[in-house]
Amino acid sequence: MKYNRLLCAGIAVSLLCISSCPTPSTNAQAPSYASPTPTKGRAYYEERGDIVWEVPTHRKLIALTFDDGPDESNTPAILDLLKEYNAKATFFVVGSRVENLPDIVKRERAEGHEVGNHTFYHSSFQYISRNKALSELDQAQASIVQATGAGTHLFRPPGGSYTDSLVKLSKEKGLKIILWSWHQDTLDWRKPGVHRIANRVLRNARNGDIVLMHDYVHQSTQTVEALKIILPELKKRGFTFVTVSELLSNREKPDGLIEVNK
Repeated sequence: MKYNRLLCAGIAVSLLCISSCPTPSTNAQAPSYASPTPTKGRAYYEERGDIVWEVPTHRKLIALTFDDGPDESNTPAILDLLKEYNAKATFFVVGSRVENLPDIVKRERAEGHEVGNHTFYHSSFQYISRNKALSELDQAQASIVQATGAGTHLFRPPGGSYTDSLVKLSKEKGLKIILWSWHQDTLDWRKPGVHRIANRVLRNARNGDIVLMHDYVHQSTQTVEALKIILPELKKRGFTFVTVSELLSNREKPDGLIEVNK
C-alpha cells in the first residue's frame, strides 16, 4: 500500500509538471510570405482604404473589370462592344500575355480604358516569397510600360488572395489593391452559360459596384456574349460604365472611414 501511494504521488507530480510546461509551437517552420486567408477581416482593410471591394456612391456608376487577358480574340471583341455602348472598363492584365499581345493593351489605353497589374505569370499569392511577389509585380508593371508607355497604380492579386504582408508590399510599390463586389463575381471562368453570367450582373447591379469578369477564358466566348445582354440593359437602367479610378473619384465618404491610404 505504501508503494502504491508513492507511485500515485509520483504520477500526480509528473502530470502537474507536464500541464504547467508550455506546449511546443507547431509553427517551428518560418512563416511564408502569404497565407490562404487574411489575418484581418474585410472591414479592417476597407475602412483604411487598403483594399477596395466597391465604392459608396449615390450616382449610377458601375465598373466592369476583366482579368487574365489580353486574349487575341475575346479582348478585341469586348473592346468593340464597349465602344458601341460608350462604356469604359478596367483590364487587369497578366504581364506574360501582355508581352505576346502588346498592341491589344495599347488599344485598351488608347480607347480610354484602364489597365491594372494582375502579376506576370498569374502566380498564386498563397505561400509566396517576398522576392517572388516583387518579381511578379515588377515584371508585370514593366510589360505594361513597354506596351503602353505608362505604368499603373492598380493591382488585383490572382484569386483575390491578400494578407497584411501583401497590403504592405502593395503600398511600397504605390499600388492600390482592387478586388470586386462579392455579389458581382460572375464566375465566368467556369463557363456557367451566357445567361447565368448576364443574370448574375443584372440581378445584383448597384451603384458603385465592381464587376468581376475575364477576357481570357480558354475556349470560351461566353463573357463576350453575356456583355451583349449586360451593356444595353444596364445602359437602359441609367448606369454609366466607368473605370475603377473614375469610380474611386466618386466615392462618398461613409461614416467611420479612416483615411490612411489615399
